[in-house]
Amino acid sequence: MAAQHRETRQRIIDAAYEMFYEGGFGRTGVEAIADAAKVTKRTFYYHFRSKDDLLGAVLDAQHELALRRFQRWAVGARDNPVLLVEALFREFAAWANRPGWQASGFTRAAMELADLPGHPARSAARRHKAAIENWLTQQFEGKRVPNPNLLARQILLLIEGCHSLVLIHGTSEYIDVAAETARLITLDALKRGSTPASRRCDL
Repeated sequence: MAAQHRETRQRIIDAAYEMFYEGGFGRTGVEAIADAAKVTKRTFYYHFRSKDDLLGAVLDAQHELALRRFQRWAVGARDNPVLLVEALFREFAAWANRPGWQASGFTRAAMELADLPGHPARSAARRHKAAIENWLTQQFEGKRVPNPNLLARQILLLIEGCHSLVLIHGTSEYIDVAAETARLITLDALKRGSTPASRRCDL
């Protein structure tokens, strides 16, 4: 019974993810989600109190998948911050150039629900973005980067900027610019990390 409960819940989440991503949260109704998941509305509300709660659950479920995507992108480059940053933006560009790409579901949900800071989806998006920033910080720690937290935040800002501008303008040219900016920022951080403290002149 418990296994069937989990399977039904996951089927609803999977169906909702596809529909939210393709049509947006506001334009996707509970009845359509229930039909796509092959459940009744009564069953839907047995598993989720509302469409709002469902969207939060959808993003929570996507968190691990998205984090694993970043980890795959970093394979083979984790010991070199510059190569890591180059790999992240190279793979990001390949992802963004896929037909039908509509940016990160986390970013889109946060934008669509900008007037509802307490919404479950906004909370899920915050947790996800914080986790990505923390993961980036971990990749830069112990690699001659004087302030891993700052570099991680700078890289994340560039990635997030790409999500918005590529979606708005429909061109991945912004990723090329962001990638070069990220590379220069990372090189500068490594240069500062390699300079003995006695020789630094921070203004």
